[in-house]
Amino acid sequence: MTPILLAIALLLFITLSYASVCAASPFGNCRKCNGFGFAMTTDRRGRPKRGKTCRRCKGHGKRIRVGRWLYNRAARTYRAGTR
Repeated sequence: MTPILLAIALLLFITLSYASVCAASPFGNCRKCNGFGFAMTTDRRGRPKRGKTCRRCKGHGKRIRVGRWLYNRAARTYRAGTR
């Protein structure tokens, strides 16, 4: 197999696997709060405590994946164009 065909096959495999992850689990953990929904801070003794609610995910701890966001946008555009 030539290197170009190998690279194409690898990119196709990565794309299809990411699409299947987006279809099976459209939401992932928030990257800012690591899925907690709030920031972790420490008190004066150094013990962890709950901080403020995460502004990015609004306290849910989940975010929509980029691939699912693109799919939703394309589906919405398609539905709007076929009405």
